[in-house]
Amino acid sequence: MASRTSSAAGPLPAFDPLDPGNVDSLLTEEERAVRETVRKVTTDRVAPHVADWFERGEVDDVRGLVKELGSVGLLGMHLEGYGCAGMSATAYGLACLELEAVDSGIRSLVSVQGSLAMYAIWAFGSEEHKQEWLPGMAAGEKIGCFGLTEPDAGSDPGSMRTRARRDGSGEDADWVLDGRKMWITNGSIADVAVVWAHTDDGVRGFVVPTATPGFSAPLIKHKMSLRASVTSELVLDGVRLPASAVLPEVRGLKGPLSCLNEARFGIVWGAMGAARSSYGAALDYSRTRIQFDRPIGAFQLTQAKLADMAVELTKGTLLAVHLGRLKDAGQLRPEQVSIGKLNNVREALEICRSARTVLGANGISLEYPVIRHMNNLESVLTYEGTVEMHTLVLGQALTGEQAFR
Repeated sequence: MASRTSSAAGPLPAFDPLDPGNVDSLLTEEERAVRETVRKVTTDRVAPHVADWFERGEVDDVRGLVKELGSVGLLGMHLEGYGCAGMSATAYGLACLELEAVDSGIRSLVSVQGSLAMYAIWAFGSEEHKQEWLPGMAAGEKIGCFGLTEPDAGSDPGSMRTRARRDGSGEDADWVLDGRKMWITNGSIADVAVVWAHTDDGVRGFVVPTATPGFSAPLIKHKMSLRASVTSELVLDGVRLPASAVLPEVRGLKGPLSCLNEARFGIVWGAMGAARSSYGAALDYSRTRIQFDRPIGAFQLTQAKLADMAVELTKGTLLAVHLGRLKDAGQLRPEQVSIGKLNNVREALEICRSARTVLGANGISLEYPVIRHMNNLESVLTYEGTVEMHTLVLGQALTGEQAFR
């Protein structure tokens, strides 16, 4: 019988407490290079300032930041052509993980730009739409937002009240849009909004330049979560658009829901970035905080918390990599994205809460990233599909029975 020894395969790799399951070994050199590029940008450009941005509820020079993110190919990086980088889904996921490791608001900015606004135009727009908007958006010179959620229509987008009507007869007649959209990331700084509205032909998407008369995007203030993110209401009062403004390649809720699925995929990864940051802060703190003449990491209860955090971080990151490989192979189903979103955000939030207890009272201070990640994840838990909706989507896939209508 052949001997099975570790020496046959060479020495074991060193144990990395921040990657206890050695998930890094599953990545390609190109994927690691993408990760390092994003990590450097966030470390240099965002990390020194983000706690202050969060405390003030304002991101300094946000348009400059968007251009910097565009300059390294992060915006719409998983799309092909029109100035987009054409990277793999897994590489995009790793970018989301690194972005959210610094702050969920920064990852949201990139997700909305690339996976919602740009993806909608890329997948459903006319060639004129793509040529007009995508190169500038990929470069960070133009910013997009995505208008689906309304004050009274969240999990049930089919109940939206925003309406688009033809003003005249024939295919060349103008469209006129009226309605409100709520909780819109990038809304107040956007150059273009992809807005979904009811029409006589069902739900349609519209490419709306934000300079159009009747369009406004007042900033939403007094948030206690995603404070380092621009969040707005979109107001459409008689917004007149040419016939060409409609997205020609999709009708019905399939359009916006497929865009949301793109964004959810990024969240599956991003949540693990917030989790890793909080776990890392707790691990470092456990080594330096002395109580009863010993570092608190020497006590069994603290070690149990750290071990549980490490296990859930490993499981969630492995799930993200698996879903990324499925997506790259064209085999990823929406229900599987729901598994990832449901599990990873929920577990990331628990990791943050546990990390907060390791830090004690210091855990509520913005000197450390934990309370900021914890507050942000409360929003991530809700947007792009609530816990309840993803649970019921999975329940329907398991039983064949729809429970939410």
